Amino acid sequence: MSDTKILLPESDIPTHWYNVIPDLPGPLAPYVGPDGQPVPPEAMTAIFPPAIVEQEVSTERWIAIPEPVREALRLWRPSPLIRATRLEEALGTPAKIFFKYEGVSPAGSHKPNSAVAQAYYNREAGITRLTTETGAGQWGSSLALAGSLFGLDVRVYMVRVSYEQKPHRRSMMQTWGGEVIPSPSPLTETGRKALADDPDNPGSLGLAISEAVEEAAGREDTNYALGSVLNHVLLHQTVIGQETKRQLEIAGAYPDVILAPCGGGSNVGGMMFPFLADKAAGRDLRLVAVEPDSCPTLTRGHYAYDYGDSAGLTPIMKMYTLGHDFMPPGIHAGGLRYHGDSALVSQLYDAGVLEAVAVPQLATFEAGVLFARTQGIIPAPESCHAVRGAVDEALRAKEEGRERTILFTLSGHGHFDMASYDRYFAGELENYEYPEAAIHRALDNLPQIGG
Repeated sequence: MSDTKILLPESDIPTHWYNVIPDLPGPLAPYVGPDGQPVPPEAMTAIFPPAIVEQEVSTERWIAIPEPVREALRLWRPSPLIRATRLEEALGTPAKIFFKYEGVSPAGSHKPNSAVAQAYYNREAGITRLTTETGAGQWGSSLALAGSLFGLDVRVYMVRVSYEQKPHRRSMMQTWGGEVIPSPSPLTETGRKALADDPDNPGSLGLAISEAVEEAAGREDTNYALGSVLNHVLLHQTVIGQETKRQLEIAGAYPDVILAPCGGGSNVGGMMFPFLADKAAGRDLRLVAVEPDSCPTLTRGHYAYDYGDSAGLTPIMKMYTLGHDFMPPGIHAGGLRYHGDSALVSQLYDAGVLEAVAVPQLATFEAGVLFARTQGIIPAPESCHAVRGAVDEALRAKEEGRERTILFTLSGHGHFDMASYDRYFAGELENYEYPEAAIHRALDNLPQIGG
């Protein structure tokens, strides 16, 4: 019997992160202020340590991973690459399906890959507290874990709807020493305003970011840490794709299509960026971001300059956006409810290097259940989007009667999301396609650069 798990020794944990900025099709649009002028990197040191700011703007293709960070990564990396033979059999497809399983981390997702790096750099800069936001709770729990490893206090503003849906994620954060606050909260000016406008506000990632940034900017001992979107986060996640390339070599395989769930872009960048050189060299390779119908940032958003948060406290970035005051519905893929996308992912999508598809909520859970019943792993709702995309590709290969190699990122397990599965089995979940009129209303409030 052939091996289905391709494993690497700890010595194969990458020694460098891959920075995609030098290899973009054209220069990356700068972050700007309301006057349209580029924001100088030193302005970001109000909430980020110098090393993170340097990585955010670096044009070096390879950036060395500090040894204390690699030592922390050894707790769960390298993660396995697995051939989904039982899923292939259930689908009756001639396709080969591989998935990179990031649920082996202590927090159960890919998010600690960046959390440990950010915690390390903040500690080295003399920072003792971090604030952050979280949707599904994967990032918040990852930063709480990283804080415990590097001796930092962590306060997490958790989107209120997720705070209520996912109590055990809160328990994880508290176990690792994190403090969890439902957002919007009465602790910040941003939160108080949101609650005054709507006492039942379900919250959004953009709103939670605003609260975390506001607090960090007001305290000298505190910095802010972001779990997706920004360049340095996607940089840290490239350990995923680098390991995967090595594992595929061992398996004697190469993908025809790579899929990843897409909210802010950390999954997409982490897996796909290390493969971009192959595509640029002429390799026939499709790279597909899979997002929810209810938060269709790439597929129905507008490529424009917008704030990264609801209150307009962050620099203005050029990205695919639904508008910074977009208020998403309370779908269960909480990590995919962000109004925008990484500037890096957005530029590559706009250039046609990446593709994107939007899938409905019920179809994602259907795919997640099929995956659990064949491969045994229960995927997080976010990860179910990539599973759905892979299943659709495999069924298309079946219809066409031709072989195809499919690779996707299973970004996390769903052990703390079983209430979502309960609602799916009870028939209480529904599809929600975000109304076009609501998108246009949100886009009407994009910042008028230089105006």
